[in-house]
Amino acid sequence: MSSLRLLEHAPLVARNTLRVPATAPLLAQVRDRAALEELLGHAGMRGGPLLVLGEGSNLLLAGDPQGLVVQLDLRGIDVLHEGDDGALVRAEAGVGWNDFVHWTLGRRLEGLENLALIPGHVGAAPVQNIGAYGTEVGEFVATVEAFDRSSGQLCRLDHAACGFAYRDSVFKREPERWIVVAVEFRLPRHHTLRTDYAGIGEELAAMGIDRPRAAHVAEAVIRLRTRKLPDPAQIGNAGSFFKNPQVDAALAAALRVQYPQLPVYPAADPAQRKLSAAWMIEACGWKGHREGDAGISAQHSLVLVNHGHATGAQLLELARRVAASVRDRFGVAIEPEPRIIGATW
Repeated sequence: MSSLRLLEHAPLVARNTLRVPATAPLLAQVRDRAALEELLGHAGMRGGPLLVLGEGSNLLLAGDPQGLVVQLDLRGIDVLHEGDDGALVRAEAGVGWNDFVHWTLGRRLEGLENLALIPGHVGAAPVQNIGAYGTEVGEFVATVEAFDRSSGQLCRLDHAACGFAYRDSVFKREPERWIVVAVEFRLPRHHTLRTDYAGIGEELAAMGIDRPRAAHVAEAVIRLRTRKLPDPAQIGNAGSFFKNPQVDAALAAALRVQYPQLPVYPAADPAQRKLSAAWMIEACGWKGHREGDAGISAQHSLVLVNHGHATGAQLLELARRVAASVRDRFGVAIEPEPRIIGATW
C-alpha cells in the first residue's frame, strides 16, 4: 500500500463528526513521516492554506477548506522509558485517543483516566489541550513532535514550548504552521485520582466502588459521558461546542448573587473564575432547540447537533445566536471549542 495517496475534490461529509457536506480541493492521506516530509517538501505545498484532519471530531466545516487537507495515518505506540514510578510513552498522531487511554490503563499507567471516551486522535489532543472532569492532557505531555512548515523541519517542542492554556496551545494558535506527528506522555504509576468533579464520586458509589483505581474512574467517566453526550455515530455532533468562559472573580460573584444556581469553578488564574456555559445556554432556553436539521442536543446544551442534512453554515448561524443570547442575558461572551473552517466566529 502506498504511503501517500492524493485525492482531488474529495468529499468530507463522512470525514467530520458533524456530518456536514464539504469538499477538499486536495486530500493527502499520509501513512508515514517520510511521506509527510516528501509531501510538504514539494515546492507547491510549502505555503498556502492547510487543514490537518483526524476524525474531524473538533471541527465545523462552515464552507469548503481551501488548499491542502492532510490525514495522518501514523499509528505506533512505544514505551521510551519505564520505571517503578511511571513511564515515558510515545504515541503517533493517528492513534485513536480512547484506544490510547485504555492502552495506558492496561499497563498500570495513570493520569489520562478522566479523559476516557473523548473522540479524536492523539495528534489532536495537544492542539486543543483536551480536557474533561478536572483534567487537561497538557499536564502529562512531555514533548510534541511536529512538522514546522515555516522551516520545513521536524521539531521537538517540550512542555513549555507547547504553550498550553485552557483548550489552547501554540498548535491551535498557529494552525497553518504546525502538523503534530507524535506526542510523548510522562505518565505516573500512582497519582491522586480526581473523583470530586461533576458526578464522578457519585457514579463510583453507584458502581459499588469505595476504593477506586484509575480504571474505575475511567469507567465512571465513560458511563457519565455516554448518558450525557450524544453519540456521533447516531447523530452528527462535535462534542462540547462552547468553552466554559473565564471571567473576573468579581463578575462571577455578582452573577452568583443574581443567579444562585449558576455553577462557578476555579480557574488557573486565581483572579478569575470559570462559569458553566451549559447552565447559561440552558437558562436561555436553547436545550433541545431545533431549526430544521440544525439544533442543540436535548441531552446536553453545550452540544450542537446535525439531525440529518444541516449545513455547516446553518449550524454556525445557530451557534452565533446562542452565544448572542448568553451575552445579552448574562453579559458574558462564550466562544466555540472546535476549529471553524470556511468562516470566522
